[in-house]
Amino acid sequence: MQRINQDIKQGNFKQVYLLYGEERYLRRQYANRLKDALCGQDDGMNTHFYEGKDISVGEIIDLAETLPFLAPRRVFFIKDSGLFKSGGEKLAEYLSAPNETSYFVFTESEVDKRSKLYKTVQSKGYAAEFGLQDENSLMRWAAGILNREGKKITESTMQLFLSKTGTDMENIQMELEKLICYCMDRDVVTAQDVEAVCTSRISNHIFDMINAIADKQTQKALELYYDLLALKEPPMRILFLIARQCNLLLQTKELKARGYDNKTVGSKIGVPPFIAGKYAAQAARFKTSVLRGAVRRCVEAEEAVKTGRMNDILSVELLILSVL
Repeated sequence: MQRINQDIKQGNFKQVYLLYGEERYLRRQYANRLKDALCGQDDGMNTHFYEGKDISVGEIIDLAETLPFLAPRRVFFIKDSGLFKSGGEKLAEYLSAPNETSYFVFTESEVDKRSKLYKTVQSKGYAAEFGLQDENSLMRWAAGILNREGKKITESTMQLFLSKTGTDMENIQMELEKLICYCMDRDVVTAQDVEAVCTSRISNHIFDMINAIADKQTQKALELYYDLLALKEPPMRILFLIARQCNLLLQTKELKARGYDNKTVGSKIGVPPFIAGKYAAQAARFKTSVLRGAVRRCVEAEEAVKTGRMNDILSVELLILSVL
C-alpha cells in the first residue's frame, strides 16, 4: 500500500499493477485511487473496464496498441478475470513489452504466483497483496473513522462491534455508518448502541449454535436455527456453514495439537489470529473424533437432501440434534 501511495504522490507510475488478496475493500479503494491518478476526469475515451472470465484478451491487446486520444495514456481496469490462474499466457507475452502509453490495473481475489502472467507483472510492474487485517489494525481503522465524525469508543465496545461485523472491511464500514447515524447527538458509542443497530453475521449465529450444542443446550441451538430461517437464510446455506465451522474446528484442533500458535493456525486456515483464538477455544471443548464425526454427518445430511431422501429444513434440524 505504501508503494502505491508513493507512486501516486510522485506521479511515477508502473505500467502494470496487480491488486489481489482476500480484502476486497482495500482492493477496491486502491483501484479507485489509481483510477483517479492515472485517468483524466470523465475520460471515457481512454479508460476501459473489463470484468469476468469471458473477456477477450485479443480485444484488449488490439486496443492497447491504439494510441490514446488527446491524453498521455490509455488505462485498462481488469477485474476478476481469472487470468492469473489460467489462460493468461497471451496477455503475459504482450505485457513483457507493451505499448508505452498503455497502463493496466488488475484486481483479483486469487492468483497463482507460479503463473506466467503473475511473474510478468512482478517483473514489469507491481503486485500488491491485500490480506485480511488483524484485530488491532481493524480497531485502529474503525476508531479513526469514528474519530473523524467526533465519536469515541472504548476498546471493549470496539471488540463487541468487531465480533458482530467480522473482518470484512466493507461490512465494517457499512455498520459504522449505521452507528454514526444512530449516535448523531452523542460523542460516545456504547455497547448498547452496538447491540441496538449492528447486524450479526450469519457465521456468528453458527458459532453460537455450535457453542449451544457443546453446552447440551439443544433448544437454544434449534432456536438459533429457526431465527436464521426467519431471516430467509436457505437451509442448505446453513448446512454449508455448519459443515464449514466443524471443518475449521477440526483443522484448528489438529494444528493446536502440533503446537502451532494462533497466528500460524490463522494463516493456515485463512482467518485472522484473533478469530483463530476463538476457534481454538471452541475446538478445545470437543474431542477430535467427535469433530470428525460431525464433518461426516454434515456430508451425509447434504447427500440425503440432494437424493430426495429428506427435506432440507428437517435434515438440518436432525443434524443439529446429532452433529456433536
